[in-house]
Amino acid sequence: MWKLKLLVLSLLTGLFTGIAISFYVFLTKSISYLFYLGDPYRTIPNLPWWYVIFVPTSSILMVNLIILYNDRAREYGIREISKALGENRLTFTMSDLALKIVSSALSIGSGFAVGNEGPSAAIGTMIAYKINKFLKLPKELLKIAIGIGASSGIAAVFVSPITGILFAVETVAYSLIKDFVGFLLLGSFTSFLVALLFLKPLMFSYSIGKEIHPDYLFSIFLFIPVISLGIYLYLTLRDRVFFYLTSFLSRRLNRTQEAVLTSIVVGVTVGVLLKVSPYSGFSGHEVVESLINSNFHFPLIVIFSLVILRIFTNAISLYANAVGGLFITLMSIGALIGYGFGEGLKGVGFSVEPFYFAAVGAAVFVGVVMKIPFTAVVLALEITYDYNVIIPTGLIVSLIGLLASSLFELKKAMLKKGGIPPESTS
Repeated sequence: MWKLKLLVLSLLTGLFTGIAISFYVFLTKSISYLFYLGDPYRTIPNLPWWYVIFVPTSSILMVNLIILYNDRAREYGIREISKALGENRLTFTMSDLALKIVSSALSIGSGFAVGNEGPSAAIGTMIAYKINKFLKLPKELLKIAIGIGASSGIAAVFVSPITGILFAVETVAYSLIKDFVGFLLLGSFTSFLVALLFLKPLMFSYSIGKEIHPDYLFSIFLFIPVISLGIYLYLTLRDRVFFYLTSFLSRRLNRTQEAVLTSIVVGVTVGVLLKVSPYSGFSGHEVVESLINSNFHFPLIVIFSLVILRIFTNAISLYANAVGGLFITLMSIGALIGYGFGEGLKGVGFSVEPFYFAAVGAAVFVGVVMKIPFTAVVLALEITYDYNVIIPTGLIVSLIGLLASSLFELKKAMLKKGGIPPESTS
C-alpha cells in the first residue's frame, strides 16, 4: 500500500513542482524586466548610472533586511535539504520558503551573479512534504519524499531530468539511490515534462552525435592546464574578495548597521559592474546559451575581462547574502574560459570551433568546483548529445579531480610532518 502512495506522491510532486518552478523562473525574469525597463542586456547600457546602481543596492538591502527578520531565508536550499534528509524531518517552514523565493527573485532579478537551483530544490521539497502529509505516509518515508521533491525541483529548473536526478543524488539524496531510484525518476521526469511546457532548456545546436573529431580529443589535453588555471583563479579571487570585504566591513557594528553598509558597498559595486557589462551579472544562463551556440563572437580580451568580472560579481554576491545557488553561474565562467581557449587555438591554426570548448568548459567547471563529476558528464550528455563534448568532459573532470585530491593529500602529509594540524589551514 505504501508503494502505491509513494507512486502517487512522485507523480503529484513532479506535477506541482514543475508548475511552481516555472512560476518562480518567470517571476525572476519578470522582476529583471521590470527593474531594468526591458531586457537588461539591451537596456542597461542606455540607462543612467544612478539608476543601474540604485536597483541592485536597494534590492540587496531589502534581501538583507529580510534575512535580519528571518535568517533561514539566507540558507541555500541544498544545504537545508541535506540536513533534512539526515534528520528525517523538514528543517524550514512555508514562510521560510516564501521569503527565500522573494529574496532569490530580488537577488537574481536585480543582477547579482547567483543561480536558482537552491530555492528550486527547496520548493520541490516543500511540495513533497505537503503531499506526504496529505497522503499520511509513514514518518520513516519522509526522507524519500524529501529526496523526490529535491530532484524534481532541480530537474524542473534545469529542464534536464537526468542531470537533475544526479545533481540531487550527488548533493543530497545519495542514500536513496539504491532502493528508491524509481520514485526519484518518476518525480523528476514528471516535473521536467511540465517545466518543458513553459521553460526553454539549454540546447547545443552543433551536435554531431557519436562522430569523433581527433582535433578536439587531442586539443583537450592542452585545455586541462587552462581550465585548471581558471578554477584556481576562481577559488583564489573569491577567497581574496571575501577576505578584503570582511576586513573592510566587519568592524564594530551591530547586525543592522553591517547589513546596511554591506548592501550599499556591494550594491554600488554590482551596479558599476553591470554598467561596464550587463553580462558580468545575473545568473549566467544567457551567457552559457550564447557561447555554446556561437550566437555572437567575443574577442579574446572581452572573454578574459568577462571571466574576471563574473568571478568578482559572483564573489561579492555571495558575500552580500544574495540568495541563490552556484550551478549556472559556475557554468557561465567555465563556458567563457572554454570559448576563449577555442578562439586561441583557432587563431594558431587548429581546425576547431570555440563553442565546443565552451560546452566542455561549462560542464567541467561546475563539476570540479562543486565536486559533482557524474552530474557534469550527464550535463554534457543532455545538453549536447555529442561525444566530442561528453568524452573530454569525463576525462578532464576525472583527471583534475584526481590531481586536486592528490595535492590535498600531499599538503596534509606535509603539514602533519611539520607538526601543524591540517584543520588550522582551513
